[in-house]
Amino acid sequence: MQHHHSVDASGVLSGPVGADLRAMLASKENVLAALQVDLSAALRFATGWVVVTSERLLACEPGTTTWHSWPLSDGLALRLHDHGGVGSLELHGPDARLAQWRFTLAHHAQALRLVQRFEQQSARGGIAADEEDEEPACPTCHTPLPPDTDECPACARAQPPQTSTWVLLRLWRFARPYRKQLAAGFALTLASTAATLVPPYLTIPLMDDILIPFQNGKQIEPGLVLLYLSGLLLSALAAWGLSWARTYILALVSERIGADLRTTTYEHLLRLSLDYFGGKRTGDLMARIGSETDRINVFLSLHALDFVTDVLMIMMTAAILFSINPWLALVTLVPLPFIAWMIHTVRDRLRTGFEKIDRVWSEVTNVLADTIPGIRVVKAFAQEKREAQRFRDANQHNLEVNDKLNKTWSLFTPTVSLLTEIGLLVVWGFGIWLVSRNQITVGVLTAFIAYIGRFYSRLDSMSRIVSVTQKAAAGAKRIFDILDHVSNVPDPAQPVKVDKVQGAISMQGVGFRYGSRAVIKGLDLDIRPGEMIGLVGHSGSGKSTLVNLISRFYDVSDGSIQVDGIDIRRFAVADYRRHIGLVLQEPFLFFGTIAENIAYGKPEATREEIIAAARAAHAHEFILRLPHGYDSLVGERGQGLSGGERQRISIARALLIDPRILILDEATSAVDTETEKEIQKALDNLVQGRTTIAIAHRLSTLRKADRLVVMDRGEVVEVGPHDELMEKQGAYWRLYEAQARRAEEDAQAAGVIIDSGLLHPAHPAGNS
Repeated sequence: MQHHHSVDASGVLSGPVGADLRAMLASKENVLAALQVDLSAALRFATGWVVVTSERLLACEPGTTTWHSWPLSDGLALRLHDHGGVGSLELHGPDARLAQWRFTLAHHAQALRLVQRFEQQSARGGIAADEEDEEPACPTCHTPLPPDTDECPACARAQPPQTSTWVLLRLWRFARPYRKQLAAGFALTLASTAATLVPPYLTIPLMDDILIPFQNGKQIEPGLVLLYLSGLLLSALAAWGLSWARTYILALVSERIGADLRTTTYEHLLRLSLDYFGGKRTGDLMARIGSETDRINVFLSLHALDFVTDVLMIMMTAAILFSINPWLALVTLVPLPFIAWMIHTVRDRLRTGFEKIDRVWSEVTNVLADTIPGIRVVKAFAQEKREAQRFRDANQHNLEVNDKLNKTWSLFTPTVSLLTEIGLLVVWGFGIWLVSRNQITVGVLTAFIAYIGRFYSRLDSMSRIVSVTQKAAAGAKRIFDILDHVSNVPDPAQPVKVDKVQGAISMQGVGFRYGSRAVIKGLDLDIRPGEMIGLVGHSGSGKSTLVNLISRFYDVSDGSIQVDGIDIRRFAVADYRRHIGLVLQEPFLFFGTIAENIAYGKPEATREEIIAAARAAHAHEFILRLPHGYDSLVGERGQGLSGGERQRISIARALLIDPRILILDEATSAVDTETEKEIQKALDNLVQGRTTIAIAHRLSTLRKADRLVVMDRGEVVEVGPHDELMEKQGAYWRLYEAQARRAEEDAQAAGVIIDSGLLHPAHPAGNS
């Protein structure tokens, strides 16, 4: 009996329970998909399997070797959902749930695949699938392959595209405003290159008309010598002046192109949605905007100019050589094809090598970006050695990658020099032969050697520029990766102007997905202007996601969110957010003065407005106690202030912009009881007359809310005032009772500790 098994099933078939499964399979019964579940019913880690075959569904319960079986039929259904970071797969029959399996979301993709194959096979009526009917899958990611292709589209998308040197041409959009200066720089380059070619040409008459006749007994004419030497001096001065002018002009232009590139990249980065930043490291983005733009700037100011000069020098020198003697000029070009072939071969290796160096260097900067802001945590847990080792490992990796690339480069450069030396020897030999046959003079050969020296030196210089060109191309690709990214929260083509917001919010059929995970599903909710809404529910129920959607940090996947009857996607993002005030659980303060932090959303605010906002936020008193009051410097991320002080400054910051819609995301969860009272007083001032949406785990802090919205698994399950929901004894009542019991248990535990301290006080040493 021969079975054909899909890639998905390889893990279960080769595992310890694989023999039992193979023994259960009937003739012509094939495994179509398998899901490894790693949580038991008690949410403890244990391994089990759910398998779809061509005839039935099989399951091995986590932590056991017992298999259960359900034949495929029209009445069976698999339902997949997740909550609080735990996935759940349920098997339902016509009348009841038959089984349930739980797993961590690392196996979510497998679960989706299993449900898909289950539904496909159920629709076919459980007919046994032949080997020819099996859908081919990618051996790496198990994604079904499209017909008539062996390439996995998912893996193809995951591989970074190869960098081409032509990406540097895209920098023209930044150079276009300076095209007049660039044209002047090119003209000066042409003129300075021509001036440097004059001295070798003057060596011909110096040799043939002055030095060689003098050796043959003819007197030297001082006037003629002075004329030729004056020509050499004037050409040198002209080359110096023209070279200085073109270097200065092009350096100024390249600096401005680099500055524009940095500014444009940073501004575009700020316009991208939060979804983009969720998959990026801070150190990597800093390296792109910092070191990559510097590298491009150096290339434009120095190496691109040298490259243009080299090309002009080679072309003009070649033209002069052919005008003097075509046959000798042809011999000069003998090494050129070999050098061109080497440049073409090495260029690809350098390009991929520099791309890898950029990625590895970002690992080094990522360690710095993680450790320096988190230095307090590092020191608190005495992990200095560990972080030093992380940096040492990243630095060692960077060293190894650079060493590998330097092996190629160290061989390439001397080889080009060797070829140019061989070419010079060939020219010497052929030139001497021509002189012996009286076809050229000694002066012509001397000028030829002088020109060839410049020709080959420029050729060698061009070969060295290959390295910096590929570095710049790799950097430009990383910059354009940012610039080419389109925000998931775009501005509309013709935005509706936002003059004044009343604060009515309407959500109709709102759905949102993080990748394949449905976080919000079919949510309907209407909020009246000036109403205070409390969002409650378990962790992972979708509360924070909902306020992110209202703030338009993300756009809904389904349905719409309307403010004052207008879809928020019709507003310009910046205009809309000016009417929203946000107070987060962990307030973020910038390095600067307290006054600057309060006025962050309204930089033009007067000192009187700043103080008024601080008074309303109950922050004025502690600010005055600081050494410099409102001009006291706040350390990075608010270092030097307590959590409650930072929170009150963030409330003052929200008060100052006078928003019509206010969002409070766990604003008092990270402070003590006394500080919470102060913050609560500030919040009472903040919510007056505004549409307020508050998230709080401590349900007692939402007593003043007009309505409470209870969420569970991305859906609204209850809406109403506190007293009404308590009378229903539904989801909110269970949350409230569970929290009350936990508070009572905590109080009892604290009482036991206090009592034990009173009953058994510590005695001074030596007393009994």
